[in-house]
Amino acid sequence: MRRSLRLIPLLGGLALFVALAAMPSLPDVTDPQGQIVSLSPHGQAALGLFLLAGVWWIFEVIPVGVTAIVIGVIQSLWLIRDPRTALTDFMDPSVWFIFGSLIMGMAFHRTGLTQRLAYKMLTHIPEKTRAIYLGVFAMTAALTLVMAHTAVAAAIFPLVLVVHHLYEPRGRRTRFGKGLFIGMAWTAGAGSVITLLGAARGAVAIGFYREFTGEEITFWDLTYHMAPLGVVMVLLLWGYVCIAFKPERDELPGLRDVARQRYAKLGPPTRKEWATLLLAIATVAILTLRSFVPALAPVSKSAVVLGVAVLFFIGEVLTLKDLEKIPWNIVLLFGGAMSLGFCLWQTGAAAWLAVGWLNLLHGSPWLLFVMGVVVLVMAMTNFIMNVAAIAVTLPVALVMARYLGVAPDVVMYASLAAAGMPFLLLVGAAPNAIAYESGQFKTSEFFYYGLPATVILLAVIAVFVKWVWPAMGMPVVLGA
Repeated sequence: MRRSLRLIPLLGGLALFVALAAMPSLPDVTDPQGQIVSLSPHGQAALGLFLLAGVWWIFEVIPVGVTAIVIGVIQSLWLIRDPRTALTDFMDPSVWFIFGSLIMGMAFHRTGLTQRLAYKMLTHIPEKTRAIYLGVFAMTAALTLVMAHTAVAAAIFPLVLVVHHLYEPRGRRTRFGKGLFIGMAWTAGAGSVITLLGAARGAVAIGFYREFTGEEITFWDLTYHMAPLGVVMVLLLWGYVCIAFKPERDELPGLRDVARQRYAKLGPPTRKEWATLLLAIATVAILTLRSFVPALAPVSKSAVVLGVAVLFFIGEVLTLKDLEKIPWNIVLLFGGAMSLGFCLWQTGAAAWLAVGWLNLLHGSPWLLFVMGVVVLVMAMTNFIMNVAAIAVTLPVALVMARYLGVAPDVVMYASLAAAGMPFLLLVGAAPNAIAYESGQFKTSEFFYYGLPATVILLAVIAVFVKWVWPAMGMPVVLGA
């Protein structure tokens, strides 16, 4: 973006922050139980910071990681929160999990395991570029069934780099490259909603549901209802990517032969490749068992991933030079996102937003209410971590649903689907930011192409809420 044009969103974001922080107090709102929710001056400033970050991230007026630093700086200088709290959030365990996942992906690339997997995959799919899209997206979504979508994106990313290098050896930006990396990020989200293993948001949503209804939703209950939606979204996103990012070439003649030849040149797997693969399998196994073995539930997933990262260095799979190549822009981006999310939460700004929006839906037809909740979750999860979006929105929505005669089941599942697929901003999900590291697209392009994808998601959720889930036995109206 040219310097003169960059000044418009730069100053616009600052103006929004100052305007909200300095304006008179915004009116109170009342939740469904009659409690008044006020917005403090700190909360208003947090909303202004929320808008500033959104504008700067969309238009990338400065590097996204530097915008994240600004989030911590403004909180500290404007005294929105204590500096120690605001800046400590940059190293939240979730950020460490992303850091560890990036190191694991780096180990796959460094040992050559990524190339081996990429060449093997390419020997089994057609040479049509659309088929390559589908192969990458299907693999990404399938892996999220058993491991966190952040770890999946970190592992798949170097593999996709190899695929794109075969398409464009000079590494230039291409439509095919944009489609590969953006589609990878989107389908990681679509796959992650299917089981409880794809992300932490599912367990949080089920916890609120249990507290509200006294009933339990099992691992298989969730998968039964979410699998059709996840599969449909992966296929629709593939179709959309084929149209929006139509590859420059329809096929890559001889791709299979090239892949076979390069696979053969790699020779047998090395000791470091086996060590990397075994550590990755062990990591997935431990993280998976946390959902089934009560004794392992307290084990921190961040500590597990970081422990494995340390082993990569102890075993000399990685070296100091590899550590220096960590994409700190992405790590900072998520540190800032966590700080902003906690800022909105702790100042009460997020609750004020949620209650105010849901109050507008009071008295609405049940379908409009459910879709209103979906829109709110979708908007919030693009700016703050999806776990926080669920935690802020779902309790209020479940209470209000009772007054409107809407079953809690449909509210929870619809919210979970929306929280899993933020298609607009990089901070919405770690796979979005990891894909950005490819250099194949700008943040404004991600936002622009994410708008139709978001409309597709809204339409799919509406169809499932209205027809598909009721046909599968899910109650949507109380007493029905």
